[in-house]
Amino acid sequence: MGKFHYQMLRLMEMKNFSPETVKSYLLQMKQFVKHYNTSPDILGEKEIIDYLYYLQKEKKLSFSSISVAYSAIKFFYQSVLEKEVDFKRVPFPKTKKKLPVVLSKEDIKSILDVTDNLKHRVIIMTAYDTGLRLSEIRNLIPSDIDSNRMQVRVRHGKGQKDRYTILSMSLIRELRKYYKACKPKQWLFPGSNENNPLCRMSIQTMFKKAKKKPGLVNRQRFTHCATALPPTF
Repeated sequence: MGKFHYQMLRLMEMKNFSPETVKSYLLQMKQFVKHYNTSPDILGEKEIIDYLYYLQKEKKLSFSSISVAYSAIKFFYQSVLEKEVDFKRVPFPKTKKKLPVVLSKEDIKSILDVTDNLKHRVIIMTAYDTGLRLSEIRNLIPSDIDSNRMQVRVRHGKGQKDRYTILSMSLIRELRKYYKACKPKQWLFPGSNENNPLCRMSIQTMFKKAKKKPGLVNRQRFTHCATALPPTF
């Protein structure tokens, strides 16, 4: 990517793209350039179509992965190079629509009952009680919890917008137990290094392990659910 890496990074930061999107777009463009082993400014519509077809047929990537690659390449050519590429002519794969497995209150209670680790239980409860996305849960700080107004402040959520969501009494009680036991400082849910929030993979792994624990009621429903996390997660 060379000089284009910095140009793309700067434009995305100026547009307030989320850190996850910035990292993902840069990685996708790096892989695109590596695939052709040539400067992207001399590539065009044909190479883009061939590459996306390669991802679909040879690499057998999921729709979501191809969608990110498509979006990253489109942003690069339109915003960084300002090159005339008609993306209406670039085929975009259609996703297969599937209804998500919606867990009942009994399902969620079953997960919480088999989760002994206090921190893990509070994270799962926060996800279902507030409907926050994984990245939003990771970035919570103790002062985001407003028990007086029964609200959770979400900073830099989707679209880099702040918002508030409702806080229930049951979650407040669990958060108080957690705060008293773990005494979080900078981050509400810190990682192994308390200066950093718990990573995305750790939260996903924690939940997958909870699904496999003995005593889980209606285990078959969780088996057929990819992550059993709420749609916004």
